[in-house]
Amino acid sequence: MNVCRKWCGWALAVILLPCLAVTPARAQAQDKHVVTSQELSKDAARPAETRGANEAALRQLFSSEQAQRALKSANIDYSKVDKAVSRLSDEDLAKLAARSRQLEDNFAGGRPGGLSDRDLLIILIIALLVIALIAALH
Repeated sequence: MNVCRKWCGWALAVILLPCLAVTPARAQAQDKHVVTSQELSKDAARPAETRGANEAALRQLFSSEQAQRALKSANIDYSKVDKAVSRLSDEDLAKLAARSRQLEDNFAGGRPGGLSDRDLLIILIIALLVIALIAALH
C-alpha cells in the first residue's frame, strides 16, 4: 500500500510539475497584459481633463469682449450661461467647445476687425443652445 501511494505521489508530481512551473517565456507573456496603476490613473483622469479643457474653451469664448457685447444685446446673463456650461453633457460640451475653438482660430488667424457679425451670431446661438439644453434637461 505504501508503495502504491509513493508511485501515485510521484506520478501526480510528474503530471502537475510542468503545470505549476512558470517559464520565463510564460512570465513575459503575462507581463504584457498587466496594466500599471499609473496607466489606469492616467486613463481615468483623461475624461476629466478633456471636460475641463472643453469648459475652459467655452468660458473663454463667452468671456471675450465681443461675446459679452453679443450676450448683452440679446439680454442673456453671462452668469446663467457660465452655470449652464458646467451642466452640459460631455457630448454636447465637446460639440460646442469645438465650435468655439473654431471661432477662436478664425479670430487668431488675423481677421481684420476681430469677430464678424456672423461669428457673433454663432456665439449667441451657442449660448442659446447651452441654455436650452440645460432647460430641457431639468
